[in-house]
Amino acid sequence: MPLVAHTKLPAFHDLQQEGETVIPGELAIHQDIRELHIGLLNLMPDAALSATERQFLRLINDSNQIAQFYVHLFTLPELERSQEGLAHVQSYYETFEQIQSAGLDALIVTGANVTQPDLSKEAFWNPLVKVVDWAYENVTSTLFSCLTTHAVLEFRFGKKRQRLPAKRWGVFPHRLTERHHPLVVGVNTRFDVPHSRFNEISRDQFEEAGLHVLVESDEAGVHLAVSHDGFRLVFFQGHPEYDTISLLKEYKREVMLFASGDRDDYPPFPENYFSPLSQAILDEYADLVIASKKSNTPCPRFPEALIAPCLDNTWHDTAEAILNNWVGKVYQTTNQDRAKPFMEGVNPDDPLGVYG
Repeated sequence: MPLVAHTKLPAFHDLQQEGETVIPGELAIHQDIRELHIGLLNLMPDAALSATERQFLRLINDSNQIAQFYVHLFTLPELERSQEGLAHVQSYYETFEQIQSAGLDALIVTGANVTQPDLSKEAFWNPLVKVVDWAYENVTSTLFSCLTTHAVLEFRFGKKRQRLPAKRWGVFPHRLTERHHPLVVGVNTRFDVPHSRFNEISRDQFEEAGLHVLVESDEAGVHLAVSHDGFRLVFFQGHPEYDTISLLKEYKREVMLFASGDRDDYPPFPENYFSPLSQAILDEYADLVIASKKSNTPCPRFPEALIAPCLDNTWHDTAEAILNNWVGKVYQTTNQDRAKPFMEGVNPDDPLGVYG
């Protein structure tokens, strides 16, 4: 069943305009269908706040159709926001206290922007620890995205992320390393995942923490891993939620930073993303930007309208399948005693044993 627009969040209207099935809250209450309440802790800055909402809401809605999805958005008040961002949060988001009081079936935690190498000094650090600790005891399963995967690996498992020689940026081929785990049943054994990060947690670090790696790439490293019980904690290191144009928007932003003098070098292309024709167009555009800087003339318009129709999405279907499996397991588990599948009778050497 569809997403339930139980608030006036603009993202619900946007998704409906795209053709997604979203039903009004007043209609949902008259249908005798199982509800699933999923929290979305959105830690992204103001510029990406709404886009991140749409990406994860779309991914949830396109996955499992066995329930009505009530998605409860919240953030951390410690994060700095503009007046506009603060107004958006105050209008459409719940507080963590409200989330705790009402409870959740599952939780998704987005990535976040960082300002310094030491994650423990970020404003979100202590509040995030509090949310994760609460969720571990009270929520069936929590899914972490990218930066929050790094944060949880550090404060819960003592594994600090490592700086990469260069930004890992693009769309990379991946393979299943555990084909029979319930989260990847029915998933292609090889598929693509976008990445965009300067740091990583290695396979060795995941395994030293007692976690099980399910998906990895020779080029991009580990993408998907789970806690020893197989389900309570789920870690994404890539960005399967990305829209087709997300990396194009990131590339455009980096180009504009170069044009304004806030970046010294012209940005490289995201790997395995632009077609040869698109790269040729963007190479010509780079020459124009560099010439405009030298002559101190206005920067030419970025050719986004020419590039966007040429982009391919090679990751959404697989991301949808994994989310489908995740939501299905949440649905099954919340009809049982939550604690028992995770805390009783689990053989730490058998991550599938938790599923009986």
